[in-house]
Amino acid sequence: MAKPKRPRDVNQLAKLIVDIATGNAPADPEPKKNPAAVALGKLGGAKGGPARAKALSEARRKAIAKKAAAKRWADHSESSDSSS
Repeated sequence: MAKPKRPRDVNQLAKLIVDIATGNAPADPEPKKNPAAVALGKLGGAKGGPARAKALSEARRKAIAKKAAAKRWADHSESSDSSS
């Protein structure tokens, strides 16, 4: 069971604790997603990456990859410097 959001009111919090302890806590609602929208999103993601890679030249792909790697390493070196 996922932890429910704690109420700010002390009386409501006490009731929630008693409900959880006695097994009377309300059931968590299932996330409602439209299955058609989920399938469409997966389809778009599956198509998008290969189509973009096919449209880019090799030189442009390399430039994008180098920029991303430099950014990742820049973030990494900053976080390790501040921890010392």
